[in-house]
Amino acid sequence: MRTARLRSGRHFPIGKILCIGRNYADHIKELGNPAPEAPVIFIKPASSVIGEGEAIVIPPYSHDCHHEAELALLIGRTGKDIPAARAMDHIAGYGVGIDLTLRDVQGELKKKGLPWEIAKGFDTACPLSDFEEASNVADPQNLQIRLTVNGEVRQDGNTSMMIHRIPAIISHMSGSFTLEPGDVILTGTPAGVGRIVSGDELAADIPGVAALRVSVA
Repeated sequence: MRTARLRSGRHFPIGKILCIGRNYADHIKELGNPAPEAPVIFIKPASSVIGEGEAIVIPPYSHDCHHEAELALLIGRTGKDIPAARAMDHIAGYGVGIDLTLRDVQGELKKKGLPWEIAKGFDTACPLSDFEEASNVADPQNLQIRLTVNGEVRQDGNTSMMIHRIPAIISHMSGSFTLEPGDVILTGTPAGVGRIVSGDELAADIPGVAALRVSVA
């Protein structure tokens, strides 16, 4: 069983991984997508998580796997229909995650009007760091998110650029899903996403919060 680890030593078995798409205007523009009125939600299974130093395995049915670095929220308190004004009370910690996307597979399935879980939830599709205690992060809405591939900067954005901000994301998601301790929320990615291939080394970093390094098998 995969667990989410806080630097204080607390552990949570990872539950559901709720992800928001199209939450940075520059990323929406680079993919040529329309801006959504409400958060776009999809889910990754806990079995998709890998940690520091582990390897991404791109499935043989894809030839276009993309990285998407994101601020990750670790839920520490159960809640349903959470008001935005109380949403931050449900966060146990903050980390960095990489939402891996099989862009070719996703595109083909979208064209056919079919679900695209296999493009987002495959094994190793969610590299995830340890988490910093929420009380130690002064302003989660002003954090720099960086990702490098083989030392080259690919993504460098700030959580202040989110369209839907953290309290609104938690409130909206809890309207459909009861949030439970160990659930993880990925809050969207800034621009700069791109393809990764075998042998690549990825480093995702939110200074002062979390860092993560993984490779591609």
